[in-house]
Order: sequence, then structure tokens, then C-alpha cells
Amino acid sequence: MNDDATEARPRRRRMLGMLFGIAVIVLMVDQFTKFLAVTFLEGREPIAVIGNLAGFNFYRNPGAALGLGAGVTWIFPLIALAVFAVIIILSRKLGSITWAVGLGLLLGGLFGNLIDRLFRQPGFLHGAVVDFIDLSLFICNVADIAISAAAVTLVVTSLRGVELDGTDSKRTSTIGEDTHG
Repeated sequence: MNDDATEARPRRRRMLGMLFGIAVIVLMVDQFTKFLAVTFLEGREPIAVIGNLAGFNFYRNPGAALGLGAGVTWIFPLIALAVFAVIIILSRKLGSITWAVGLGLLLGGLFGNLIDRLFRQPGFLHGAVVDFIDLSLFICNVADIAISAAAVTLVVTSLRGVELDGTDSKRTSTIGEDTHG
């Protein structure tokens, strides 16, 4: 075996550890904050934190973003499972810290909302997602924030030319940020 292959395995393990570690942290924070929201916010008046700009307001969202798709909630778990499968396939080539962070955020956020779809009322595959962070224009949760952060991270990373394996598509060499992992 050459030195590159020997170095690649521990690096890949670190990247996978980062991806799944971030996903687990996001999932745990999301589910804990939803537990708190159900316990302390459900059935109560909204709580303003920054005037009308931000606060806490309990809402069970039967749809997707902005409540769209409430009549086809069964499809959201299927989409989440498909994205999970794609992330698992992509993780075989993972060599970039920023890709690991972005995919970890995405995975944690997807699973946070998937748990709601599977186990919250009104029932399996039709559960309403618990939203409680009121940002004036919309109400969201930690999972939604993680998914949005993932989208920004992955788009910026792609625009910078960072490939999934950590190489720079613009220079076809490994980027310094991703070689020190």
C-alpha cells in the first residue's frame, strides 16, 4: 500500500466521524428543544424576544416549508430517507471538512423533522413537525435552521470549487483547508 492510501483511511474516518457527530448533535438539540417547546409553549401565547422580529410561538406544521404540502405529508419521510441514502453513498468519497459539516447539518436536520413525521400526532407518516422559533416571516425549529445552514454551506463550498473529496476543481489539487484534518 502506498502512503496516500494509508493516510486516506484515518482522514476519511475523521470526516465520517465529523459528519455523523454533527448529525447526532443537531438531532439531539432539535429533539430536546422540541420537547421544551411542547412542554412550555403549547397552548400558550407567543413570547416576544426581539419585539415583533423574533420570539417563540408554538405551531404544529403539517406541511413542509411555510406549511406547503400539508395534504401529502407521507412523501416527506420518503424524501428524507432518499436524501439519507444519497449522503451515505456520497460519504464514501468524503475528504472535505466543509462537505462533512454541510452533510452533517443536513442529515441531522432531516432526521429531526423525520422523527416528528413518524411519531407525532396525528399519526405515523402524517405527524406534524413542531415549530416554535418565530422569525416574523415564518416559524421554524432547530432542524430547519440546520437544513438551511447546510444548504448555504454546501452551495458556498461548491461555488469555491471544493469537491466532495477535498480537491479544488479550479486547481485540481487538494485545498489547504481540507488537507490539515
